[in-house]
Amino acid sequence: MQVDEFQAALLAWFDRHGRRHLPWQTRRDPYRVWISEIMLQQTQVATVIPYFERFTARFPDVATLAQATPDEVIALWSGLGYYTRARHLHRAARALMERHGGALPPDLAALTALPGIGRSTAGAILSLGFGIRAAILDGNVKRVLARYAGIREWPGRPQVERALWQLSERYTPVQRVADFNQAMMDLGATLCLRHRPACAGCPLEAGCTARRLGLTERIPGPRPRRVLPVRRRFLVLLVNDDGEVYLEKRAPLGVWGGLFSLPEFASEEELASWCRQWSVDPTGLERLPQRRHTFSHFHLDFVPVLGRGARIVPGLAEAEKSCWIRPERATAVPAPVQRLLREIAGGVCPTVGKFIRS
Repeated sequence: MQVDEFQAALLAWFDRHGRRHLPWQTRRDPYRVWISEIMLQQTQVATVIPYFERFTARFPDVATLAQATPDEVIALWSGLGYYTRARHLHRAARALMERHGGALPPDLAALTALPGIGRSTAGAILSLGFGIRAAILDGNVKRVLARYAGIREWPGRPQVERALWQLSERYTPVQRVADFNQAMMDLGATLCLRHRPACAGCPLEAGCTARRLGLTERIPGPRPRRVLPVRRRFLVLLVNDDGEVYLEKRAPLGVWGGLFSLPEFASEEELASWCRQWSVDPTGLERLPQRRHTFSHFHLDFVPVLGRGARIVPGLAEAEKSCWIRPERATAVPAPVQRLLREIAGGVCPTVGKFIRS
């Protein structure tokens, strides 16, 4: 299949089957494209939609996002994960106000100089937001191109990624570039799936190397297996007589940076020292079953430790650094902590529920 045939087949399919009614498509502009592309990184469309709608309702443009506090941005991102994305958005918005008058620049180099914007995201902003010819290479597009060209190795390898970028640049048209790039993403998201791709309905089936060789389930190659390290922690769940839980604000950088979370300790010795420092009775602590939360680079095994706490703990309840709050009202907290708090609020965690109501 020649380049022009590839483009024509894909665009014809898009005209019949492409997605056009996602929230960021109804009024497509560079800002909304940017927000959606950042949210969609490593996150499914169905998950992103309500976050996108809330986020853009509160921050409809670069200026309002730049004027917000980091805590306001993180609060609306809470539960979406990969919080570095939110911090980069906020930093980039402030940089846009300082360097570009509050507008996303229609320039690849200027876009990739902003925090959190890589080459593919910049390509999406240029093509979908401005109509400028620019290639993209997100995960879906990598899979489509790898199968079409029969590239069997893992796309994360630098030489493989370079080859895929060359293909993306080759096939990206000058005309209807926004529709073409959206079609590539839609094809990977709806037909050219990681497992059991629906090849019979694919507009590129006739020229697809993986389909011809019967290798669609093996291309692209998987990420090399690696054993993730395990970090073990104790998370203290203090509850006061008003049924509130105690949360501390974490440092701005690192895992869960800037979020409110339960006090965390790497060892029983650290936990005991903290209890002595703040007059928390360690004999009254009750361990709940261990839980696991997996990050991209390690497993976190944590044991929630339940205890009673006074309404005000001297030295802990500093403004903006800690708070006592009802479990159902907690926001801007890490996903596994929020799940635990929701279980408490919904009565799913009976041990804590009885403890709060006693």
